[in-house]
Amino acid sequence: MSKLIVLNDKFEANGELVLGEKFEGINAHNLHLYVKSYLSSLRANTARVKNRSAVRGGGKKPKAQKGSGGARYGSKRSPLFVGGGQVFGPSDRNYNQKINKKQKVLALNYAINAQAERGAISVVDSIKVESGKTKDAAAIVNTMNKRDLLIVVENFDEQTYLAFRNIKNCYVIEKSELNAYIVAAYHSILIEKAVIDSLI
Repeated sequence: MSKLIVLNDKFEANGELVLGEKFEGINAHNLHLYVKSYLSSLRANTARVKNRSAVRGGGKKPKAQKGSGGARYGSKRSPLFVGGGQVFGPSDRNYNQKINKKQKVLALNYAINAQAERGAISVVDSIKVESGKTKDAAAIVNTMNKRDLLIVVENFDEQTYLAFRNIKNCYVIEKSELNAYIVAAYHSILIEKAVIDSLI
C-alpha cells in the first residue's frame, strides 16, 4: 500500500500515513481521460472565419447572367473571389469532452496513489504564513527542497496567499481546486491533514 510522509511543525519527517484500498487497482486510463477533458476545456476557441453569408457586400450581381462567355456568378462574396467568404474554415466549436463524476474521482485517486508510491506527497497539520511575507513562505519551500511544490490547504487566508504567490516553483490551491491533472503535473505535493482526511 502507498504511504504519505507525515511532517511535524518544522516540516521534518515524523511518520507515515497509509492510503486506503480504494486508491489501489485503478486503471490509468481514467487519468488519461480526465487530463484530455481538462486540457480541452481550457481551449479558447477563438479561431473564426467569415463564410459567404457573413462577408460584407455582394448585393449587386457582378455581371449579366448570359452573354459574356464566362461562368455565371451572382455575388462577389463567393469563395472564388478575393475578399469573398472562406470555405470550411474554423468556426464555433465546442471542444469540451464529457467525463463522468465517478471517473473524475478515480482519476484523482489514481494520481494521488501514483505520487504517493514515489514518496512525493507530504502531510502537515497546518500551512499558514501569518506574516504575509514571501521570505517566510520561501523558507518553507526551501525546507522541502523539491524541484517544484504544490501546496493544498483547506482554506487559505489572504496573508498566506500573498506570501506564496510570487514564488515561481510553488503553487497554492484550496481543497475545492484539487483535481487529478494538477496532482499529476507537480513533482511534489504538500497537503494539509484536514484535506487528506476528507479524501481518504
